[in-house]
Amino acid sequence: MSKNNGKGDQYENQFPQPAEKQTLSEMIYNPSKGTIFGRTGKSWGQLFLFYAIFYIVLGILFTICMQVMLSTMDNHQPKWKLDESLIGTNPGLGFRPLSEQTERGSVIEYDRKKPAEYEYYISLVDEFLKDYNHTEGRKMKHCDFKQNHNDNEVCVVNIDNFGPCTAANGYGYKTGEPCIFLKLNKIFGWVPDFYESAINGMPADLQELINATSVDERQQIWVSCNGHLSKDKEHFHNISYYPSQGFPAYYYPYLNQPGYLSPLVAVQLHAPPKGKMLDVECRAWAKNIIYSGSLRDRKGSVTFQILLD
Repeated sequence: MSKNNGKGDQYENQFPQPAEKQTLSEMIYNPSKGTIFGRTGKSWGQLFLFYAIFYIVLGILFTICMQVMLSTMDNHQPKWKLDESLIGTNPGLGFRPLSEQTERGSVIEYDRKKPAEYEYYISLVDEFLKDYNHTEGRKMKHCDFKQNHNDNEVCVVNIDNFGPCTAANGYGYKTGEPCIFLKLNKIFGWVPDFYESAINGMPADLQELINATSVDERQQIWVSCNGHLSKDKEHFHNISYYPSQGFPAYYYPYLNQPGYLSPLVAVQLHAPPKGKMLDVECRAWAKNIIYSGSLRDRKGSVTFQILLD
């Protein structure tokens, strides 16, 4: 008789047995165990039921959260406005054309003897003004300073008032007198506080313009452009603004009106220096537009460079 009294079989069964080798077909379906990919039909059913319930509950919770969030939002105006918003109350000044080639930065450079180069900038302006050219079906009116204006009304930005800065004239790029279009960034509900009289610090020509403008038409965000640095001011001789040297009051405030288009000021540089980089700074003037010419924290102004060959 064995001394372990049959206990050896018990100890032997306690060790894990190597898994049975299976063929590929048996891994997919094992007829002896009735499994498909290692699971019985009941096991697969329980797994699918668990995930079905899990995703249904998850979808319900997501829907509830979205409904709660959307109930606090307005489709026509932001929840946080002006001082409460991340944008704040100081609109930035931008310009066009702005090249899609990031390596060009804010430089407008072309050889007017090479049509392909100036046509590139003409195409950029065409694309930018596309919405201003196609206003069919929009509820707009032609506004002026003497009209009563409702804040919900949309005023037309008439590109026919841009003088020579039109598509028919190639926006001045063909003749070497390029037009730059300025615009203020839109801030919901922002109302400009205008300078109705000239102040110290304004360029002399802007002060003269304001003093010569009728009181009604002084309701504008004034704009001035000049050479950025002393060396640039020496070559900055003649400039024109269209349709006026500012953004009129009747375009404000922006309230997400259907069809609203930001007002524009076209700035044309006459006889810019050839073969020399001209660094231009344009500034917006209003009591509630903070100005900073810092390269790292520019406010209320924009710079761009012109280089014509």
